[in-house]
Amino acid sequence: MEKIYIIRAEDAGNLSVCLYFNDDTTQIVNIGDFIRSHPHPQYNKYLDPRKFSRFSIENGNIVWGKNWDLIFPIEQLHSGKI
Repeated sequence: MEKIYIIRAEDAGNLSVCLYFNDDTTQIVNIGDFIRSHPHPQYNKYLDPRKFSRFSIENGNIVWGKNWDLIFPIEQLHSGKI
């Protein structure tokens, strides 16, 4: 089975991201719901839409922050449920 990874991501608004995977699937994932359900100073700053939109793709995954403050298992992102 081919390893699944993100090839592109776009801010979908309302603290959601549209993720494009190497297997030609696309998911819109609401990250804001996770942050609100799991309050933590490390995550809470990403409730600010300007900070939220500063994600990057590294090693096939979407990450926030220089030290990967916020990252999710690729399988969960691929399923659209975190």
